[in-house]
Amino acid sequence: MNARETLEITCSKAWQPLVEDPLGEWRLRWADGFTGRANSALAVGDAGRPLPEALRAVCDFAHDRGITPMVQVVRDSPNEHAIRESGWLPATGHGAGHEVVVLTAPLRPAPAVPGVTVGDEPAPGWWELVLRPGEDSPAARQVLGGGKIGYGVATVDGDLAGVVRGALVDDWLHIGRLEVAPAFRRRGLASALMSAVQTWGLEHGAGRAVLQVAEGNSGALALYAGLGYAPHHRYRYWVPAPGSCEDSTS
Repeated sequence: MNARETLEITCSKAWQPLVEDPLGEWRLRWADGFTGRANSALAVGDAGRPLPEALRAVCDFAHDRGITPMVQVVRDSPNEHAIRESGWLPATGHGAGHEVVVLTAPLRPAPAVPGVTVGDEPAPGWWELVLRPGEDSPAARQVLGGGKIGYGVATVDGDLAGVVRGALVDDWLHIGRLEVAPAFRRRGLASALMSAVQTWGLEHGAGRAVLQVAEGNSGALALYAGLGYAPHHRYRYWVPAPGSCEDSTS
């Protein structure tokens, strides 16, 4: 695998689905519908069979578990070209955005900010702020709580103002779910949370950080660029054309 595919594997380990079945080097994933990353086939490397058979397996796996068949694939990779030529379509209806920018940066120590900490357990209110409306479920909590996690919080006058999630995978820190409550925005808390979780990552042996941000999220991309994050690659979600992915197991 190349560096882009290898980093996709790393990121997938930081966002663990409830079910993950190998398909050659591909990964079939299910998490009861919580996020595209945990409910799609990660199509990196060799599927170990002809592409039509691999895509049929993606369809059957998804149908068996009641989710939409979808693949996550590195943009402009040979796999993406082959999937496009097979007749699959960009998943433009995917709510979080069908194209995602993967950003990386070296980790550097930063001074502590009062009221901003990273703990080994979620603080009261952490789940309520980190999960968006309609997302809270046992599956969501299992995906976000799996592995070695740092639960970042920012408090202001005793109120929970912001959260962030850091996950350690090998020597990488995967950062996600940065959220500041509307009443506390524009106070520098997002940057303070990033500094705190990056310091936590350094203290636990990570040397670099990685983020996955929807291509259309210009505010987040600007924030991370200002913090020294640079694009590494992009990935996209693809879905079968209507009527082309019937359940072959029924």
